[in-house]
Amino acid sequence: MRFKRHIELEHGLRPFDIAPLIDIVFQLLIFFMLTSSFIMQPGIKVNLPKAVTSEVMQEKNIVIVVSSENVIYLNENVFTLEELKSYIAKGKLTSKPILIRADKRASLGRVVEIWDLCREMGISQVNIATNQE
Repeated sequence: MRFKRHIELEHGLRPFDIAPLIDIVFQLLIFFMLTSSFIMQPGIKVNLPKAVTSEVMQEKNIVIVVSSENVIYLNENVFTLEELKSYIAKGKLTSKPILIRADKRASLGRVVEIWDLCREMGISQVNIATNQE
């Protein structure tokens, strides 16, 4: 078997093998699809009602979320009305205004119960979150 010691350039175009290039592109595509598409944002999904006269709040609020199933969340933890009342009674929420983020399908009675509870416990500023139209 005889090997060539010097490779001479052929006249014209040589065929270019693109199979390794395609393999690398597909591997990069699969890598980026697997690392970026499964990131989920934490939080509670709430569809806020729309209001024409809503204003943007600039100060820090304590957020109480009422889901469409009338479940109450505070700091992404589930609370009942009694637990919320005892939490407020400890004095942890009285220094800041409260923002109630209620789903538009949530019961109005549940929102009013939370509003009355906050007023009863001495919180002077209670707001309801809405989307601007």
